[in-house]
Amino acid sequence: MNMNKSRWFGDKHFYRSVLTLLIPIIIQQFISSFVSLLDNVMVGSLGTEAISATSIANTVLSVLMLAIFGGLSGAGIFSAQFYGKGDMDGMRHTFRFKLYFGLSITVLAIVIYILFGEAFIASFLRGESNGGDMALALREGKDYLRIMLWGQIPFTLVQIYAGTLREAGETRAPMVAGICAICTNLFLNWVLIFGHLGAPQMGVRGAALATVISRYVELAIVAVHTHRHTDQYIFIRGAYRSGYVPGRLAGRISRTGVPLLVNEIVWSLGMTFINQFYSTRGLNAVAALNITGTAWNLFCVIMFAMGSAVSIMVGQRLGAGELQEARDTDRKLIVLTEIIHIIIGAAMVIAAPAVPRLYNVTPEVRDLTRQMLIIAGISLPLHSFAHVTYFTIRSGGRTLITFLFDAVYTWAVTVTLAFCLTHFTGMSIVEIYFCVQFIDVVKLVIGLLMLRSDFWARNVVKDI
Repeated sequence: MNMNKSRWFGDKHFYRSVLTLLIPIIIQQFISSFVSLLDNVMVGSLGTEAISATSIANTVLSVLMLAIFGGLSGAGIFSAQFYGKGDMDGMRHTFRFKLYFGLSITVLAIVIYILFGEAFIASFLRGESNGGDMALALREGKDYLRIMLWGQIPFTLVQIYAGTLREAGETRAPMVAGICAICTNLFLNWVLIFGHLGAPQMGVRGAALATVISRYVELAIVAVHTHRHTDQYIFIRGAYRSGYVPGRLAGRISRTGVPLLVNEIVWSLGMTFINQFYSTRGLNAVAALNITGTAWNLFCVIMFAMGSAVSIMVGQRLGAGELQEARDTDRKLIVLTEIIHIIIGAAMVIAAPAVPRLYNVTPEVRDLTRQMLIIAGISLPLHSFAHVTYFTIRSGGRTLITFLFDAVYTWAVTVTLAFCLTHFTGMSIVEIYFCVQFIDVVKLVIGLLMLRSDFWARNVVKDI
């Protein structure tokens, strides 16, 4: 009995280590998601067109953000394992690689959005208007996107600095920077959206400008902190004295990272297409999905943090050559994740009727949102398992498998299902949303089989 318990559950020291790592990440992500909810409420007070415009523009931008996340994650696998190995030169070279990759992708994406952004937004506005003004939604979405592009380079640099700090086990500094940025964003939203303190009333453009300014604040804080504590963050010493990255390391990171980069781009495009398919059910569906997605992010902060915990704790053990300890740690983190998200899912169902009442939207949108939140809450344990399984496989550098597990599955199963249901049936948006959320039962079975095989547990830096 005790042996079985020790296999699935950790001791006090284990959970203390998990909490030490998780609490700063959870605090930052919770405040970020909660403020996003408040932002959404502020924008939502401007009407259905405003909230739909920002929703569509953010969906379009999410392709770049997830591409950055995916590409940097490939380098992050090496960074975490270098730290576990105690190799600061390796971390320094990896940091430089992140800079080259992140800035190149960001500049390219900005050019693409400048040229084709309006067309991307227009593609979401081809369904029924449900009494809304499609031209107004397009105009406001275009304005919002144009301003948000100014914040993409600081966003990328924050991911590089904060991600490297977390891979070294430092989560407090990114948390402080994130909280300062969040508070800045919230205050400036109040000022710029509604025109308080003598500022012009800018509406959705004010929301975009507030976000851009907050990203520069976050970058300034995290970068200054890192460079002022070189005794603690040894990897940053001399990081800019040379642009050198060993060819062998660059090749290994590229081979490992390209599948993750492609995965995030392909996966995010899949999500974008699914949202576009949903939009054929009308502007009310777009607004309801936006509110549901914002609430989902608030309830999923621990799920996102557990993914980071798997990357860091399991990755460091793999880099130190402790493969059995890595497997044991991962198993206990997954069990903890599922227990937590059964509880959170139930809380989401209970909160479903209250959340849409925060918004100045039509009764139809509120009712759609309530039903979608109930479905999302019931399916949350399913998605949390898939999430930590993805990070488990990724931590050992099995990025081609993660690509198949995540992006290929999304297109082969989820996107295909959403397309068929929206184009060839008369099902309501709620019925379609239910089917799409629960099709991941297939993914759960695949994940269980892969985790049992233990093929993912390997050290990718031992020969570098």
